[in-house]
Amino acid sequence: MKTLLYKNTKISYTDSGEGTAIVLLHGFLENKKMWQDYVTLFSKNYRVITIDLLGHGESDCLGYVHSMEENANVVHEVLEHLDIPKAIIVGHSMGGYVGLAFAELYPVEIQKLVLLNSTSKEDSAEKKLNRTRAIKAVKQNYVSFVSLAIANLFSENNRTRLVKEIEKVKTEALKTPLQGIVASLEGMKIRKDRESILKQNLFPCLLVLGKKDPVLNYDENISQIENSSVGLVSFEDGHMSQIENKQELKKVLFEFFKN
Repeated sequence: MKTLLYKNTKISYTDSGEGTAIVLLHGFLENKKMWQDYVTLFSKNYRVITIDLLGHGESDCLGYVHSMEENANVVHEVLEHLDIPKAIIVGHSMGGYVGLAFAELYPVEIQKLVLLNSTSKEDSAEKKLNRTRAIKAVKQNYVSFVSLAIANLFSENNRTRLVKEIEKVKTEALKTPLQGIVASLEGMKIRKDRESILKQNLFPCLLVLGKKDPVLNYDENISQIENSSVGLVSFEDGHMSQIENKQELKKVLFEFFKN
């Protein structure tokens, strides 16, 4: 683990391997540890960087709203610190929102982008309301909110099949401070619609979706890549493809990195 200061705030990251740089960005309630298996595999051929986004893992909080743009600036700061001019970015869920913000702010620094169980669409009015409700719920009962939120990311049939894996994700999620959770919910709620980035074809993009994703409606999210050159990979499971479809996803990512 390595750290740097961004706006006097500690940011934690890892840096392994050599070659083309790949940045792996975790989602909401996750941290860089979720990528351990992927780092072990990819760092044999690539330089792999994982970053704890603001208020997650071992990175500190920065105020009461962690916007996607602020997180993108954190990613930029890490890459600049490591003297990496261009990178492939893989973002899971909220990490994908950060990846899109990075692409908008630093277009010449992005080589390829993978949106993993993520979307370029902004929150609907209903989803914004749900985020406000989530902020209230987590303030009332932190443990109950986190435990339920994690279980609800997996497809129903996997909630019994992957009991050990789900418990592991919950354990890590419960390390996320309350301020980090609230600030991220506020940041996701106000994020911009960035569908235009997917239509511009400035760099290769890949969208990975789960057909039984309880969080992102599959059919709605396919619409964002109509009339674009974005590649699509669909799995039969939920929001946690990096766990639910681990072996298949590793192959898909390797192929995308190579081509």
